Amino acid sequence: MHPLLLLGVGALLLLLVAGTFAAIAYRRRRARRALLDRIDSVAAQYLRDVVLPDGNDGWFHVDFVLLTSVGLVVLELRDFPGLVFCSEQMIDWTVMHKQRRFTFPNPLGPLYDRLAVVRALAGEGVPVQGRVVFTDKTSFPKGHPPAVLRLGSLTGAIPPPVAAAIDALRPAWERVRAAASPSPSTLRRS
Repeated sequence: MHPLLLLGVGALLLLLVAGTFAAIAYRRRRARRALLDRIDSVAAQYLRDVVLPDGNDGWFHVDFVLLTSVGLVVLELRDFPGLVFCSEQMIDWTVMHKQRRFTFPNPLGPLYDRLAVVRALAGEGVPVQGRVVFTDKTSFPKGHPPAVLRLGSLTGAIPPPVAAAIDALRPAWERVRAAASPSPSTLRRS
C-alpha cells in the first residue's frame, strides 16, 4: 500500500474518532445546560455536588440543594435511559433498555437520609422536600412513587421563585450553605 494512502486513511480515522468524541462532549454539555436551565427556573439559588455533615462525624453527598418558594429542595439525579420499574417498598429497582436489564438500589432511603441532614441544618419549621429526578430518557410504565419525577416535570412540581418566600427562607439557606463543602468527586472531575 502506498505511504500517502496509508497516511490519508490514518488521518480519516483520526478525524472520525475526534468527531465522535466531540459529538459526545457536545451532547453532554447540552444535557447539563438543559438540567441547569430547569433548576434555574425553579430555584433562586442552588448548591451543586456538595457534601453536608451528618452530625456523627460523617458526610452525605448531595447532588443539588435548591432554595425555592416552597422551601429547601434536595434533588438526587439519576440518568438511566429506558423503562424503570419501581415502588417505595422495593429494595431494588429494575431498568430495561434495549436488550439489557439491570437493577439498582432504591434511591428513596438515601434521599430520606439526606433530607434529615438538610432539615437538621436548616432548623426547626423550615420546609424541606426531596425528589429523585430521572432524565427524560426514562419512563415509568407502572408508575412511580410521589418523590420521583422526570426532569421535564420539575417545573410543574416546584413553582417559580417568589421574592417574599425566598427572603423568609434566607437564614435557613445560609446555615445549609455554610455547612456545605465541595464534593471530593467534583474536585477530581475539575
